[in-house]
Amino acid sequence: MLAIISHPDCLGHDPGPLHPEIAERLSAINDQIIMSGLDFVVQRYDAPLVTRKQLERVHDADYLDRVFAMAPAAGSVEIDGDTVMSPGTLKAARRAAGAGVLGVDLVMEGKAGPIFCAIRPPGHHAERDKAMGFCLFNNIAVAAAHALEAHILSRVAIVDFDAHHGNGTEHIFKSEPRVLFCASFQHPFYPFSGHASDTPNLVDVPLKGGTGGPEFRAAVTEHWFPTLNRFKPEFLFISAGFDAHWQDDMGGLELSEADYGWISNELLKIARTHCNGRIVSMLEGGYELGSLARSAVAHLKPFLD
Repeated sequence: MLAIISHPDCLGHDPGPLHPEIAERLSAINDQIIMSGLDFVVQRYDAPLVTRKQLERVHDADYLDRVFAMAPAAGSVEIDGDTVMSPGTLKAARRAAGAGVLGVDLVMEGKAGPIFCAIRPPGHHAERDKAMGFCLFNNIAVAAAHALEAHILSRVAIVDFDAHHGNGTEHIFKSEPRVLFCASFQHPFYPFSGHASDTPNLVDVPLKGGTGGPEFRAAVTEHWFPTLNRFKPEFLFISAGFDAHWQDDMGGLELSEADYGWISNELLKIARTHCNGRIVSMLEGGYELGSLARSAVAHLKPFLD
């Protein structure tokens, strides 16, 4: 059964009144889930706090020491130009990373699945030793590493369709043959990476600004799907960013709710073929509240089948 993992602590991260990564993002998704009727047919779980050991699988110990030490008791602390910590940030980030860990355990134990983690702050820009792009901990990387190490899997795949390249995920896993990373993203665009992959476990699909659904579908069908089928993942992770929607001005791509439903359905087919439908999807970007909420529900609906 489809399950949603979240936690009220994720609402406590406050990067400031002019920042686009706001708590209302989660409220909008939840409201849309209720309005769509999905709330009656999904399981809900509270995200646990990620442990230090789970974080250290993908982040340097010195970096974690700095982040934990910088957590403010009041006011705010700027980690980089657009990544800010408030008093509630560290707990929110630990819940966000912990959600993926719980999702993996639930799926591997046959208790739920697919899983959607409605969490914030997002994670895919966080590198092994650096926070950036609204991200402190790389949530999807923590989850994938947990699947590899705690559940002794040999091959996991991460698919990222955010408008911005998941540079942190690529940085962490670029030399890890057990992880296949497939990403589509606008290029040239922040963080100006991902267009020159040099290892066989990276499948980057840079898209020009203005790219719409038909071109997106053709590109991922040509580049992602054959590689995923050859790789035969034992678990499929999704960095679900919805800022490539045509209404979201944080990006310049032209995707629609139908495109998110399509890619979700195609990825579900691949997961059913190779890994018994094992999927954990984690929220990344998406900042226009209406399109974010509708796109998230479109992403989830195929998982009900």
